[in-house]
Amino acid sequence: MRLPLIPRETKFFPLFVADAANIVAASRMLEQMLREYGERERLASQIRDAEHTGDQMSHDIGHMLEDTFVTPFDREDMLALVSRLDDVLDFIEEVADTFILYGIEEPTQVAIEQSEIIVRQCEQIQEALASLSSFKGIERFWIEIHRLENEGDRVVRRAIAGLFKENDPISVVKWKDVYTLLESTIDACEDVANVIERIVVKHA
Repeated sequence: MRLPLIPRETKFFPLFVADAANIVAASRMLEQMLREYGERERLASQIRDAEHTGDQMSHDIGHMLEDTFVTPFDREDMLALVSRLDDVLDFIEEVADTFILYGIEEPTQVAIEQSEIIVRQCEQIQEALASLSSFKGIERFWIEIHRLENEGDRVVRRAIAGLFKENDPISVVKWKDVYTLLESTIDACEDVANVIERIVVKHA
């Protein structure tokens, strides 16, 4: 006799979407901070608040996972997704703090371009997670996130090559750190896309 399937808990999907929405908000604040640099202290503070909110969301999802018997997809993939989303938010906060701590007087166009890429990637992540419950029609989101990561690689390689034409070694060190952190944020978004792809492939 065939036993009925145990229903999988679906309450996690809205939580992942809410987590991604918080990341999108933080990424947009980072871009706004670089475009409206006179407001950097205020916006950096708001990004820190978003990071604290994200930490709480991650803890809530983790606790819920401990209390859930049947998960919507593999438990280790859920933990990986939460962790990778948290990484993106941590990097966004670190970028904002670095601009303040390094006393950078004005962002470069390259940094602004990198922040734009991060926003677009985060938006794709949110859309992918909003569709995740069906495990269908999501491939276009991770493809776009990968494309954006490649675009980010080209931008940062060009920028770092240009740094070595500078005469001020301190400026070179500062901007290399900033560009690398922004690139790490772009890479972290791709890591999220990789987890989403793995989840979808398993349920194809």
